[in-house]
Amino acid sequence: MMEEDEAVEWSGSWVSQRLGVELVGDDGLKELLGLALRRNPKRAHLLVSHVLGKHVPQKPSVVYGHGYELGVRVRELLGREDAARAVVLGYAETATGLGHSVADGLALAPYLHSTRRPVDGVGPAGGFEESHSHATSHLLLPEDPKLLAGDGPLVLVDDEFSTGNTVLNTIRDLHARHPRGRYVIVALVDMRSARDLGRLDVFAKEIDARIDLVAHAGGTVRLPDDVLEKGQALVAAHETAGKAPAPGGSGGASGGPGGRTDAAASTVATYRSPAAQEAQEAQEAQEAQEAQEGQEGQEGQEAPEGMEAPKGPEAQEALDGADGMPGADHADDSAGQGGPDHGDGATRAAGPAGHRRHGPHDPYPPHVVRVDLDWPSGVPDGGRHGFTPAHRVELEAALPAMARRLAEALGEGPPPETGGRHEHPAGAIAPPQTDRSPRVLVLGFEELMYAPLRLALELERAGAAREVRYSTTTRSPVLAVDDPGYAIRTRLVFPAHDEPADGPGERYAYNVADGGFDAVVAVVDSAADTAPLHAPDGLLAQLAAHIPHVLLAVVPSYAPAPEKEPMPPEPLRGPEFSSYAPDEVGWLLQDLSDVELEAPTEEREEAIQSGGAHYAESLPVEYQPSDAYQALFHAALETSAARIARAVGAVTDTVLAEHPQRHRPGAHPRERRPVLVSLARAGTPVGVLMRRWARHRHGLDLPHYAVSIVRGRGIDANALRWLAAHHDPADVVFVDGWTGKGAITRELAAALGEFDGFVPEIAVLADPGGCVRTYGTREDFLIPSACLNSTVSGLVSRTVLRTDLVGPHDFHGAKYYRELAAADVSGHFLDTVEARFDEVADAVDADVKELLSADRAPTWAGWAAVERISEEYGIHDVNLVKPGVGETTRVLLRRVPWKILARRGAGADLDHVRLLAEQRGVPVEETDDLPYSCVGLIHPRFTRGATGADGKAVAAQ
Repeated sequence: MMEEDEAVEWSGSWVSQRLGVELVGDDGLKELLGLALRRNPKRAHLLVSHVLGKHVPQKPSVVYGHGYELGVRVRELLGREDAARAVVLGYAETATGLGHSVADGLALAPYLHSTRRPVDGVGPAGGFEESHSHATSHLLLPEDPKLLAGDGPLVLVDDEFSTGNTVLNTIRDLHARHPRGRYVIVALVDMRSARDLGRLDVFAKEIDARIDLVAHAGGTVRLPDDVLEKGQALVAAHETAGKAPAPGGSGGASGGPGGRTDAAASTVATYRSPAAQEAQEAQEAQEAQEAQEGQEGQEGQEAPEGMEAPKGPEAQEALDGADGMPGADHADDSAGQGGPDHGDGATRAAGPAGHRRHGPHDPYPPHVVRVDLDWPSGVPDGGRHGFTPAHRVELEAALPAMARRLAEALGEGPPPETGGRHEHPAGAIAPPQTDRSPRVLVLGFEELMYAPLRLALELERAGAAREVRYSTTTRSPVLAVDDPGYAIRTRLVFPAHDEPADGPGERYAYNVADGGFDAVVAVVDSAADTAPLHAPDGLLAQLAAHIPHVLLAVVPSYAPAPEKEPMPPEPLRGPEFSSYAPDEVGWLLQDLSDVELEAPTEEREEAIQSGGAHYAESLPVEYQPSDAYQALFHAALETSAARIARAVGAVTDTVLAEHPQRHRPGAHPRERRPVLVSLARAGTPVGVLMRRWARHRHGLDLPHYAVSIVRGRGIDANALRWLAAHHDPADVVFVDGWTGKGAITRELAAALGEFDGFVPEIAVLADPGGCVRTYGTREDFLIPSACLNSTVSGLVSRTVLRTDLVGPHDFHGAKYYRELAAADVSGHFLDTVEARFDEVADAVDADVKELLSADRAPTWAGWAAVERISEEYGIHDVNLVKPGVGETTRVLLRRVPWKILARRGAGADLDHVRLLAEQRGVPVEETDDLPYSCVGLIHPRFTRGATGADGKAVAAQ
């Protein structure tokens, strides 16, 4: 791909010259990294590793060697005893192979990597978010839950350590579950800015643990002030310039920089060893003849001589890719038409000249050879569910034989199904005839990095090819520019082929087209061996358009065997549990009323922020309001009852109107009724009111249950199992009181990934954060049920999740405060709102009509505001920013508040907030630039010394 005089140019110079980006640091840093551009509102540049094996094909010995050496250094740092107690955790998708290589160097430790692929029947042992994401990005799915439960060192591996946000989020999540005394962060490069250098030490002190950092090199990126604007403009200019496809199809196309390569459909042949081939020759010849005769009868289209006609349902797709039919790859080398532009922004159109396809009609569809690796039974394909030292021993023993199978297939030339013939129709290019071994690329697949890396390394060590390179496909869109000073020279685009949980989308392979490869071994797991992989625009066809010999090796996807679990008990109901009537709600919880769970607010806050405990492991002492506060609650309820009733009616009727759209086809209309499932406990009063509205206005008796969901730990999986066993999951409508920044909305969407049929959406009374599409209103106003704790929620506590109390087959827990019955206003709240149903009926009808015709897509405006406030006030943790009236009230009742931000001019809706703030000594700061009525800020650096002797918060300094 590079000329000899290009090799000396740094692959970051193109970006550096145009944007003024500087890479400074240790000697050799530029040998490890290049630069590219991507469309991103927060960071225009992309650091491209030369030794990771993701975007840049590299020798497998170089890729593996860098990770293995880091593992050896970690082993020396920890010592043999601690190394034997350690666990290595890599990050999806980029660092899964790097983390596995580090674990090999460490030698004694099991390995696990995070994943973006939910696996049926495997519940998450954790998850964490990237700070810019609207969804939980990483899941932890160990087969053995004890893997992350030990107290030995945890080694976290990523390709680069820049801001540290992702790693610190991981440690914070896991430390809250299973505290340990030592963490080691491993990266190829440490690229922290001066601003971020001290964060690691501060965080280590906060959680009282030692955190070490091991990297091959260190440095930083210097960015001019206008780099984002200039970078976005540069990407936009090259995207526009790359719209027209170039010959060979890898030029620009709609959908992004570099465009899509549309190749002819591939026919898949199976490689077998000579002995197996001889045993099956007769049968295959007969099948080929039958297939040939069948194709000749289809509208006169004949398979080309020497080619086996495609079999089965893919036959028509293969024909569509040939003889100029739809899906064919039409290259035109005529002067002035479609010639490859090798200037800035162009993506090279085809492979080396000897491999390029000619003429407007290419009737010879490329073949793909399937190689049976004979992967060892029981050995996982990677670390998605854990990979132990014993697995490593089994894999090491099997690698030589698997590499021999690949080498045999590489030496065979055309697949056995072609009969070894090298006759091709005019205009088609046969695989090159050469007396030397080929130049081979082993191409992995997204998170599947380690298995193809080890196969490539074994081929390299065995001398099975003149040269072996390794890289993988990726989900990350990057601009391709054909310039020796740019890290991403070419780009292939193809559809996702593993049925991803987040829906269909484009995937990419970089620096593969025009790479000078004679053969490519595409390695995927069986979950990704789907029709889109073999489609006319799929990965295999894209590869075959540029590389003459394509092999496919499929590694069996490993998934833990599902355990048979006992069905949880029937739901709890009042009056034995809660003050609600038995038919109002069934609590899918276990009763922990006799367990001492309460702790002083200051102690809980200190434990939560230090990482010593999760907020769901204890309960705050139930706040008993003063007479003045009680009077304020009753006044607020009388004032807002009609407003709440209108929102209840609007959200309920919206749910009822849209529910048939989510229901299974063919169901009887009488079966199409929602099952309300409120998120305990703020959602439960709203769920009861929605049930009352459906009965009052429509005569519908809707089932209603309450379940637990915990930020950072997901929804109660046993509750979902119970619901799926008793109702159609498509009928379940999750209900909550209001949205703040949308953390629970994202938590629910992530948690439901492993459960079929449930719709990952929430219906709420008020959506000031713009986080959901089903709501009664998007105004931020006082919902009186937010003013109190259990005494307005059926005398039930918030939910509890603690491993010593909640077993693997138990519901989450909660307490029933029977002793507070004298102060209970739960029924009064419901009755007061229900009494206003008739007077708001006409307004509800108008609201629903408008809602059903409106664009209600989530805007996530609240999330953006929270991020801004977090940075402006120096908090740097969005979990400590609680937006909206309801969340602010919770801060004042349950946490250690730092200050309250109030929108200037907010009226009676904030009277109770001002009263609580005055009682706790918390300053209220009025501001004009606030999308919510108010925002509560939890003390960002809380210790018990941060409050006065009377327990009141100290004013911000």
